[in-house]
Amino acid sequence: MRQACLEVCAGAILMLAVSAGVAWWFTLPAIYLFRAVALYGLVSALVLRHLPLPMPGTGLGPANRVTLGRATLVIALAALVPQPQVGINGGDWFIIGLATVALCLDGVDGWLARRTGNTTRFGARFDMELDSLLMLVLAALVWRSGKVPLWVIGLGLPRYVFFAAGWCWAWLRNPLPERLRRKMGCVVQGITLLVCLGPIVPEHLAAAAAGSTFVLLLTSFAADVVWLFRRADPSHG
Repeated sequence: MRQACLEVCAGAILMLAVSAGVAWWFTLPAIYLFRAVALYGLVSALVLRHLPLPMPGTGLGPANRVTLGRATLVIALAALVPQPQVGINGGDWFIIGLATVALCLDGVDGWLARRTGNTTRFGARFDMELDSLLMLVLAALVWRSGKVPLWVIGLGLPRYVFFAAGWCWAWLRNPLPERLRRKMGCVVQGITLLVCLGPIVPEHLAAAAAGSTFVLLLTSFAADVVWLFRRADPSHG
């Protein structure tokens, strides 16, 4: 646990460096850094709270270190959401670049976990929750750009709605088999949101792309719900 705490502290330094760079680029007030620090504190607390012991290897493990590093980028973006007019003066391209790096690193942590033999349920959950947060943040930034109405936030909500529904219907918490459809849906979701943020993409095309992807995601989640429902134990709600 001590090693994991040290790695989380190292992540805090990286987060401050990334957030300071973002604050400098956008000339943001100090409240932006306070938001980033608060978000990282929350993520760190959740990571250390749910970290299984003993972990394979030392500390968080190589894959989770990459995921934590990716979290610093996601947090820097999340802290931008309340800021007005972050997309002016080339800001959209900066956001797209930062988000693209975060999305590309998504494939690195999973590959590293398999390569080193350190795959864990914790690591998979950490990766999945960070993916969900990134999608929600990007959806919020698209909305703040003014190119797509408030409904675009729905692009980042399916995972959270699914999770909340699991508290009402226990069968929704049952494990799902691996599906290429689900992975491809996440890729399309991320790419669509990045495209919508592009300054050269007109509003009507951004809205059309977001709407089409929203339907695709709802269809994918509906397929999972049907699969779980058909295999649900009637005695468990």
